[in-house]
Amino acid sequence: MNWLDQDWLQTQPPVVQQAAGYAQQGLDLARDWLISPAAWSQFALIVVAYVAAFFLARRLRPILTHLLTPAPEQSTPLARVRRLVLTFLPLMVPLLAYVLAGAGETVTRSVFGSGAVIAFGKRIFLFLAIRAFARDILTDPLLRLLGKFVLIPVGAVYALGLLDEVTGWLRGTVVPLGDLSFDLLWLIQFIVVGGVIFWLGRWSNDQTGEFIKKQEEMRPATRQLAEKTAEIAIFGAAFLILMNIMGISLTSLAVLGGAIGVGLGFGLQKIASNFISGVILLLEGQATVGDYVELDGGEAGTIVKMTARAAILETFDGRWIVVPNEDFIVTRVVNYSDAGSANRYEAPFSVSYDTDINTVPDIIEKAVSALPFVLQNPEGPDCELRGFGDSGVDFCCEFWVNGIDDGRNKYTSQVLFAIWNALRDNGIEIPYPHRVVEIKGAAPVDAA
Repeated sequence: MNWLDQDWLQTQPPVVQQAAGYAQQGLDLARDWLISPAAWSQFALIVVAYVAAFFLARRLRPILTHLLTPAPEQSTPLARVRRLVLTFLPLMVPLLAYVLAGAGETVTRSVFGSGAVIAFGKRIFLFLAIRAFARDILTDPLLRLLGKFVLIPVGAVYALGLLDEVTGWLRGTVVPLGDLSFDLLWLIQFIVVGGVIFWLGRWSNDQTGEFIKKQEEMRPATRQLAEKTAEIAIFGAAFLILMNIMGISLTSLAVLGGAIGVGLGFGLQKIASNFISGVILLLEGQATVGDYVELDGGEAGTIVKMTARAAILETFDGRWIVVPNEDFIVTRVVNYSDAGSANRYEAPFSVSYDTDINTVPDIIEKAVSALPFVLQNPEGPDCELRGFGDSGVDFCCEFWVNGIDDGRNKYTSQVLFAIWNALRDNGIEIPYPHRVVEIKGAAPVDAA
């Protein structure tokens, strides 16, 4: 039975002719199944297998959920494994249907000598499991992308029974690339294997980083260096494994390596310089995450992240400043947090010329010493006479604190409040500018 005009079909491209041939085979197969009692019995077994799997899963799901759900506070390896197994519960219905259909296939082949229909049903159940796995279980963006555009299409082709034909076509389609050539099947395998290997590398790097961060006996700079070293080692090993699996000889990459070397010498010089500067910073510990630094250009903030190329500073008002690592090496950098040292600040103020200035230092030093954040070591508050201004006598109170007055702590503001209250309580006036205005040539005022 032909549903297309053969004369018309002969005038069409080979791809259309091949597609029409597959469509004709499918129609013939569907017609044979519709008129075959064995096929109808297999259809019935497929329906029974799915219904049985559905009700069986409804009974098993609450039991398995209760058995596998650990206490919220548990974080042992066994608890993590139990939580991982729980994520696969959405696959229960299609996998149970696949197993039951497999048992039904054995029966139909022994009775009718054929099981093509129920084998097709098994492949459909497997495709549903693959689809649920890619849609509901994979959470990583890279793996979800591979599942959506690779795993699900492959499952659909397998369910239709066209996997061998599609694989042969992909293997026969060769893409030339200069002196090299590869087929589409190899390219797809390279993408899938590379994606999985580098996802495993990223996962291993995250686990290693978390382990290193917990080693509190290590200096912060040493932890940072260990994290970067582990990252380079893990992804380097992942690259070598990928090349080995795909059968790519590393000697063939010599030309590419030479091109990269030339690029480093010219276009990538700054990137290489920043990377090496970052390694030097981590080795010497001049600046690390958590330090409050001020650069030669005036930028100041707390280092919240250090990457291979730059350090990220966060200012007290929440802005992020990206500073190349090279700037920490070639310019002057003031580190206010180095080795946890205390920092000294000044609070200037003035008093009236009518004040007995000999009593001011004792009053101010006593008031500032009472503040809980002011340190007595290396030196307590020191009130000094700085000069004689236009409107009053200028003083300055120097004090030490264990922290940074970065706008979040407001140490200087609290000290100034304490100075104001101390001067007011002792009847000392804080002066303000006075101006005398003399008007020359003004008309005399008539006497009343």
